[in-house]
Amino acid sequence: MGKLKEIVIDCDVPSRVARFWAAALDGYKVLPYDHAELARLAAMGLTPETDPTVMVEGPGTRLCFHLRHGERPARNRVHLDIAAADREKEVERLLSLGASLVRETDTYSVLNDPEGNNFCVTSD
Repeated sequence: MGKLKEIVIDCDVPSRVARFWAAALDGYKVLPYDHAELARLAAMGLTPETDPTVMVEGPGTRLCFHLRHGERPARNRVHLDIAAADREKEVERLLSLGASLVRETDTYSVLNDPEGNNFCVTSD
């Protein structure tokens, strides 16, 4: 069975929203950027301020602030990520509960719940 890994929030400016929530929630902080991550961003012409995915951690569930793609009605503003030791097995279990598969990548699967809300299953 999967466990809640993070709550993903779609944003127009992820760094701004991440800083807001890190300051608003006790014990939360924006994850620092190490040299390797700064180099990866720079290679794509990005900075921590323009990073399309900003992580915030604290004493509870991790928050992921993600650049919104598409029009608002086409995307959820918030979705859950579920981590599973055996992603394929967990996807099969969730499909049997009424989820539907949207797409798969090498590292995660996107599903819809019975009402069409997106969520992801990731490998641990």
